[in-house]
Amino acid sequence: PEADALYRKFRGLGLDRAADPNNSDALAEMIAYAQDLTSEQALSVMRIFSIALNLVNSAEVAHRLRVTRDHEMKADRNAHVGPLPMLEDSMRGTIENILETGMGTVDEIVTKLTSEKVEIVLTAHPTEVNRRTLLRKYRQLTAILKNLDRPDLHPYERSEAVSSLQRLVASIWGSDEIRRQRPTPQMEALGGIAVIETVLWDALPSYLRKLNAQCQVSLGRELPVEFVPVKFSSWIGGDRDGNPNVTPEVTTEVVCSQRLRAAKLFLDEFNALYNELAISTRFSPEMEALAATITDSHDNLEKYRRVCGHMRKRLIKTIKDCEAELERLTNKDSIAACEVGAVSQLSGWQKVRPIRTSEDLMEPLLCMYNSLTATGYDEVANGRLVDVIRRVSAFGTTLVRLDIREESTRHTLAVDAITRHLGIGSYAQWDEEARLSFLQAELAGKRPLFRTRDINEISDDEDVRKTLRVFETASELGPEALGAYVISQAQTASDVLAVMLLQRQFGMTASNGNLMRVVPLFETLNDLTNAPSVINTLFQIPTYMGQCKGKQEVMVGYSDSAKDAGRLAACWAQYTAQEKMVQVAKKYGVELTFFHGKGGTVGRGGNPALYRAVLSHPPNTINGRFRVTEQGEMITQNFGSVPIAERTLDIYTSAVLCEGFTKHVEPTQKWRDQMDRVSEISCAGYRHLVREEPRFVPYFRQATPELELGTLNIGSRPAKRNPKGGIESLRAIPWTFAWTQTRTHLSAWLGVADALNVDGADLEGLQDMYKNWPWFREIIDLVAMVLSKTDFSISKNYDDQLVDKTEELTSLGNEVRERLVNTRKSVLKVTESTDVAGPHVALLRASSKIRNPYVDPLNIIQAEILKRFRASSDEVEKEILQDSSGV
Repeated sequence: PEADALYRKFRGLGLDRAADPNNSDALAEMIAYAQDLTSEQALSVMRIFSIALNLVNSAEVAHRLRVTRDHEMKADRNAHVGPLPMLEDSMRGTIENILETGMGTVDEIVTKLTSEKVEIVLTAHPTEVNRRTLLRKYRQLTAILKNLDRPDLHPYERSEAVSSLQRLVASIWGSDEIRRQRPTPQMEALGGIAVIETVLWDALPSYLRKLNAQCQVSLGRELPVEFVPVKFSSWIGGDRDGNPNVTPEVTTEVVCSQRLRAAKLFLDEFNALYNELAISTRFSPEMEALAATITDSHDNLEKYRRVCGHMRKRLIKTIKDCEAELERLTNKDSIAACEVGAVSQLSGWQKVRPIRTSEDLMEPLLCMYNSLTATGYDEVANGRLVDVIRRVSAFGTTLVRLDIREESTRHTLAVDAITRHLGIGSYAQWDEEARLSFLQAELAGKRPLFRTRDINEISDDEDVRKTLRVFETASELGPEALGAYVISQAQTASDVLAVMLLQRQFGMTASNGNLMRVVPLFETLNDLTNAPSVINTLFQIPTYMGQCKGKQEVMVGYSDSAKDAGRLAACWAQYTAQEKMVQVAKKYGVELTFFHGKGGTVGRGGNPALYRAVLSHPPNTINGRFRVTEQGEMITQNFGSVPIAERTLDIYTSAVLCEGFTKHVEPTQKWRDQMDRVSEISCAGYRHLVREEPRFVPYFRQATPELELGTLNIGSRPAKRNPKGGIESLRAIPWTFAWTQTRTHLSAWLGVADALNVDGADLEGLQDMYKNWPWFREIIDLVAMVLSKTDFSISKNYDDQLVDKTEELTSLGNEVRERLVNTRKSVLKVTESTDVAGPHVALLRASSKIRNPYVDPLNIIQAEILKRFRASSDEVEKEILQDSSGV
């Protein structure tokens, strides 16, 4: 009762402030009440607000589903309009828009759609603070709210649904919100697998069924049965960049666990197909021949069951092999041990071969499908069987392909150890020309650099041995389990060739099909600027061109480039680098695919409107191929339930299709000159404060919970690449996360005012760019959206509570907020508005009006708790305060 009364008091003041953001009395009362709370009271109140905010989020998801459904149901009940909503960012709306505006014909749409390749890469970046257990409960809440919308619900059913809601809320209140142990990479990987199992396994085939139906209505065409425009990969268990916990053994364990889960899921599907395809007449000759190859079966007349039964045995064999491998890799306390379980037995599974490749699954499935359609069983063929075929196309034998990522200097040190071992000098001390000469010569030859069994003799450095074992592990896992090899902090052509050479050392080459595609990641301002020159050098090397087979993938780092140079300079560098790399690739006839390393927030390259985000990329840089990371809390937001996941898949598919028909506005030379000026000035302003201002680091560490964030058990990866480093070694995520907590959002707007606060011809030029250049307008609108999320008074309260009352630090805090005010003014001048506006802002304000009565008290109490936590020497009290930190 006491905690509830305090919660209601704070929420009442929050509502007062939401109704009138300039109500300083409400804020002052909240601050005073927070100071009077005991540590135990603060913990209870923060828990209530945290749960209430998550309940609001669940309700908003349910509302999103309701609005989409209502929109669909407004169509003429007698009209055959297709299953997808009539929205701009849906396939139905996109197809109709392309046809009505004459941008493309039916044939052109079908050609572009069926060649589309979208790949979403799941990462374990630590921005999701909620435990998986609680996320599941909040998803259940959303499902119950959706059920309550049913008009045919019986009063008893409605009463039971409400009771279920109450039970869930009570269960959530009794749960521990805090992760008491830092998750291991294996635990994070299980979280990624859970998204596939519980949501995407059903959402993807369901969406593809709707997409096919929509194409029949809108285009009069059906899609190929194996066609899957969106696939999934993962970094979880393969991202070694700055994470010593991701060892070669962990990677092996994660892939084995994924293979096991895939086999169990497909076993369920073949069990269902076995029951469904009890057909004993009319088979194609190919089906007869396939069934004849299976001798150990009692299904003599029912040939489809004969094949399905055999596939069930092969899947059981696969499951048993994976279980044995996991038992070998782990012990009974390992997280993977929970994967090992009994499978319903079928006699004879010991005598069959396990499933090794997707083709092992696809060949019999397509044979059955073709036989059914050829013999008059089309309706049966287009049932569950089609869904299983599409699941094989999308998920393969491991659910997701695993990327490996490692920092470039690790490869340099590994090759250096090899050259020293061979007695030919120090590779690390050679210049770029010497390195390229050595790498080209070795790649052109056929002999290995050393005997693989001699890995431990190459170097005494355990990190070097570990790097070499990563390549050995990759060579054993096979090409179907793996995706790209991403080189972070790539700077030179030799960085790429070194990885090619290390792969070849362990038998991974283009000729045997085991070569992982090598993807340089350019993530700082200088690296982006030099990127076109780097790939130009690569494309001039015959041995490299022979290995890459006319295809190249390049990753663009949005988070780190923004942290390095500020938002505007990073955006322009990303734009021009991609433009120039496209020109280089075209010159050499190389198919170039960009991999976009974006975070969820604007400060890390994110955009809350996926459709607009895709369309705002530079011209000629997508071409039907779009690869992007999906990180942390964005996985929950975009793939948290089957309906939401279907909507996200629809947006990605339609956006990439629309982009292929969109005539982009090419920037004029005048606009380019203006952006060069904007980039230079904004970068200088950003770096001056972050790098050159001696007061900044002490201020940042006091005014934000940056240090406390590092103690939370959010992810397996350390917050810093170098534990002893400063701001420069801090990862982009905690850098952005810290400023988000204080509602300052400095990382997303710092440097903007320096560049936009102009008059005369420069201002007129910027206004012209905003009106007529969609790419620039999207950037400014996103900055406006972030500015609308900032809160001057909340930010100042963090300073008042946490920052030392010295003239240096107090004045810097005031300067930061003055920069914030100036940024608002400069954006208003460029947009010629009286208030920050735009489509993102309108959506945000509607959401914030509901959330702020919960978020404002959280911020106020968090600042008070941080003040006490830093001042306390009582370990018991500090533990209570840390539990109630309100992140």
